[in-house]
Amino acid sequence: MRRGVNDHTVVDLARHFKGSGHAVRFIEYMDVGTSNGWKLDDVVGGSEVVRMISAEMPLEPVEAGYRGEVARRWRYADGGGEIGVITSVTQPFCGDCTRARLSAEGSIFTCLFATKGTDLRPLLRGDAGDAEIEAVIEGVWRRRDDRYSELRSRGTKDLPRIEMSYIGG
Repeated sequence: MRRGVNDHTVVDLARHFKGSGHAVRFIEYMDVGTSNGWKLDDVVGGSEVVRMISAEMPLEPVEAGYRGEVARRWRYADGGGEIGVITSVTQPFCGDCTRARLSAEGSIFTCLFATKGTDLRPLLRGDAGDAEIEAVIEGVWRRRDDRYSELRSRGTKDLPRIEMSYIGG
């Protein structure tokens, strides 16, 4: 959700899908890439989204379904379904992240905010077996130290960025 752009639709969207069997996920406006003009002031935090919806349709928290679940889940107190909020800006979850992305060019990225990936094309185009490919991916994952969202500050402002569309956000 982006303040002043679509935040006025939060409650309408929740109301529309309440009782439908579909769980709407609201995501905080993120500073991925360089083309979206991101400013922290534009972020509508997940807790604000929950307050807006709960004022009309009371919500209660739901436990995560698994470690690393990205959305914080909330259910309607009357049993009308649930929503989720993805709070990568206001409540980062880097330490529990289980996401990796494979670009169209064959590079694996261990973070949505990564500046570079690991090229898997030589393995995939060569005669590497599944076990070797798996070992390389496991090694990349074990060595990862991505914490962009936890470190988000003036110190990350000048880091190069890759557009989300490039790495399959």
